[in-house]
Amino acid sequence: MMAYDALPAPERVQRTVEAVNARGIHAELVETKEAALGRVQALIPPGCVVMTGSSVTLQQIGFEDILISGDHPWRNFKADLLAEKDPLKQSAMRREGTLAEFYLGSVNALAETGELVFASGSGSQLPAYAYTSRNVIWVVGAQKITPTLEDALRRIREYVLPLEDQRQRSLGNRSGSRINRILIIEGEPAYLRRNLSLILVNQVLGF
Repeated sequence: MMAYDALPAPERVQRTVEAVNARGIHAELVETKEAALGRVQALIPPGCVVMTGSSVTLQQIGFEDILISGDHPWRNFKADLLAEKDPLKQSAMRREGTLAEFYLGSVNALAETGELVFASGSGSQLPAYAYTSRNVIWVVGAQKITPTLEDALRRIREYVLPLEDQRQRSLGNRSGSRINRILIIEGEPAYLRRNLSLILVNQVLGF
């Protein structure tokens, strides 16, 4: 099994940034989670509606704490979503959330050749990533880089799924986690006029 939690050599990180940029997605490298948080805050104008997918990385950089605190200039759509107790209404709001002006999350694996790979149980975040949200920001720990797309797919099954299953069970979800949907983003067409940003952090973040 590959060392899925190890940071790659600097030249591999740089190649990955260049490969992602070549696919129509703006990628940049920062050295610390503090720098990543600063970049995220700088990218979102005041007054925008913000939605986040489930992301350990966003928790680790402190972005989720900022949203929860209310000490920010945006509308936190997830707070509205979680405040709605009617299951049918909440489900409708979850679909509405994929249209948020800014949707944030992370990737489960990032191929050195530039492909972004996402695995999901429900798929609730995938429409925003693939099409519906005008602005998407992913914050990604550099340990998620794999040599090839095939290795990226192997990473989500061999490494990500067992850890996510363990996390879900620790939260009281007896059924754990499973992969029901996989999204691979190989590029972003310019004619869609979306802004996709990938902030690659030279630290181990998320899993």
